[in-house]
Amino acid sequence: MNTKRPVNLDIGTIKLPVTSYVSILHRISGVILFLAVALLLWVFEASLESPQSFQSLKECFASPICQIILWGSLAALAYHAIAGIRHLMMDFGIGEDSFESGRRSAWIVVVVAIIAIAMITGWIFLW
Repeated sequence: MNTKRPVNLDIGTIKLPVTSYVSILHRISGVILFLAVALLLWVFEASLESPQSFQSLKECFASPICQIILWGSLAALAYHAIAGIRHLMMDFGIGEDSFESGRRSAWIVVVVAIIAIAMITGWIFLW
């Protein structure tokens, strides 16, 4: 029997590199977007139905619950788009020559996503 097997496989204690977290969050944001598309299409259809339905949707989006749902959808969209651009650049061979360049591009995604999500937060909750 091989004695070099891993002893601890608890996912909470395993230290993953930043590239893993960026990839996992990219997949999670894709799932959130998949679920949000149906909701956002329904909202779009309802907003075009009549002036009264548009006004009721406008009042609905004044509530904190609707704002949080909208924020989550837009934050997932922003992150997914930024991480997707990173993946497209890697498909063209940019930034995949070493682990260090992949790690650097992952940190760039994190920083740009934080800035974009902060802007989205300000747009939805402050203005």
